Amino acid sequence: MKEDYKSGFAAIVGRPNVGKSTLMNQLIGQKIAITSSKAQTTRNRIQTVYTSDEGQIVFLDTPGINRAKNKLGEYMLKVAEGTLNEVDVVMWIVEATTFIGAGERYIIEQLKRIKTPIIIVINKIDSVEKEDIIKAISTYKEVLSDAEIVPVSALKGTNKEELIKTIYQYLPYGPQFYDEDTITDQPERQIVSELIREQALRQLDKEIPHGIAVVIDSMKERPDGKIVDINATIICERDSHKGIIIGKQGAMLKKIGTHARYGIEQLLGIQVNLKLWVKVKKDWRDTDTLLKNYGYKTE
Repeated sequence: MKEDYKSGFAAIVGRPNVGKSTLMNQLIGQKIAITSSKAQTTRNRIQTVYTSDEGQIVFLDTPGINRAKNKLGEYMLKVAEGTLNEVDVVMWIVEATTFIGAGERYIIEQLKRIKTPIIIVINKIDSVEKEDIIKAISTYKEVLSDAEIVPVSALKGTNKEELIKTIYQYLPYGPQFYDEDTITDQPERQIVSELIREQALRQLDKEIPHGIAVVIDSMKERPDGKIVDINATIICERDSHKGIIIGKQGAMLKKIGTHARYGIEQLLGIQVNLKLWVKVKKDWRDTDTLLKNYGYKTE
């Protein structure tokens, strides 16, 4: 190992929908975190790894920080806020605007309590004028004067190298935590369930997706090694939701399955036979045992 090799942890925080997962996927060059325009897309702390000649950055993509509405919300908030004190640097992702709303102010309160260095990443600079970027930088400089500011476009990868360089400034010297070919600590089954949930979020109407979880019932490769059979269940909170998820003559479920299968095949590099079912579990987001069953470890 080189003497000047650096390795450490960078948390990605921000209000829902500011592009946290898109940015992380862009930085590591592969899709691990699911993305959609709906809130609560990321529910667990997803760990991904970026390795270069200079060092290794372990990114923790936390759930969006906003006030909790139910037990799932409380769990997500605990995960996000707990992460802030455990890392070497916090990346706060915001949009290129001078308007600081209630959601951002709530995050500012949390960030002012921590001693961890902060990089404010102003995202979506591809969608505004240059003057607006300059105004956004000075607005955020006033809010957290000690923070570094790096403007980027997560979608286009603009300024990606600059951001990586800035993160490295805050990391300690030391050996890498993971092999260079590791890009995530997420088990394959979990990524598969998230890819199915992503398509449900994208295809369905606004309200329902919040109340869904996806459970992988079985995932087996056939003896010839050419196809993986995956059986998964989409859990929802109401009978009426079940009908909408299945759709007329099963059309919606088929659509979710088709889109998800494509993403899973890209991930696994093998043909996938995906079968989906839908089950109702009333108020699972407020039930500790069900939260645990569906992968949200509350301790």
